[in-house]
Amino acid sequence: MTQEVSELLKKALALPPEARAALAGSLLESLDDTVDASAEEEWNEEIARRIRGLDSGKVKPIPWAQARRQVSAILNGS
Repeated sequence: MTQEVSELLKKALALPPEARAALAGSLLESLDDTVDASAEEEWNEEIARRIRGLDSGKVKPIPWAQARRQVSAILNGS
């Protein structure tokens, strides 16, 4: 990693979470030259399905810290 990239990363990590998420999304989008229309449509359908689950109360969200602990436990074989 170059010094310039290291400095950019340090500045990016100092941003509030929402700004870091927006920046990360923009960076990821910049890497994708082509859009698969069928994949895009499937993602839109999945997003709509998840929103309906939340809106109906069928799905209950959990805090990020709890989700991260659960994922770590799965990855660590606990």
